[in-house]
Amino acid sequence: MVLLNKEKHRIGYARVSSKDQNLERQLKALSEAGCYKLYTEKISGKDTNRPALKDMLNFIREGDIVVVTELDRLGRSNKDLTDILNEIRTKGATVEALNLPTLKGIEDDNLRQLINNLIIEIYKYQAESERQAILERQKAGIEVAKEQGKYKGKPMKYTKDSPRLNHAFELFKQGLSDREVEEKTGINERTFRRYRQRAGIYRKDY
Repeated sequence: MVLLNKEKHRIGYARVSSKDQNLERQLKALSEAGCYKLYTEKISGKDTNRPALKDMLNFIREGDIVVVTELDRLGRSNKDLTDILNEIRTKGATVEALNLPTLKGIEDDNLRQLINNLIIEIYKYQAESERQAILERQKAGIEVAKEQGKYKGKPMKYTKDSPRLNHAFELFKQGLSDREVEEKTGINERTFRRYRQRAGIYRKDY
């Protein structure tokens, strides 16, 4: 969390998806937007269990304004974004996305908030529609590639000779669960399960 000498009701939240991405653009925009607290993190928006997001949601009070550069900094899916927005509103706080139209010229608070909510709902619908369109295009492209014999599928993350994967197999054979194997090796539980099932590795208690 970063503390700035700005307006005390404007709380900024910045997020990028991975550690090698840069937050500077968002931080500069949020600072210029008058935020006095900045919550930042480098984690995928698909993960709703985000420490800085939780801290920010716990901190905000009635009358606060949560400021983000884009709404998808708060959540990627329509459902996650809706849940987060509802939690913010339950606290009596509001949301301002810097990439959406400004409503500063509207003096009536209720009217401004109503229009802001409508703009956010339209944005969410448009963003979800674009995501669905991208998935449909990807699916259609894969089908065409399959018909032409060009689709190779997603490359295997681990080969049968991978020391890490074979170590995971040994841990499983020694009695560890898939989840415990994940904790020991870092191989995702579902990913490991697919690999061991493909390799025909089972136990009687599974």
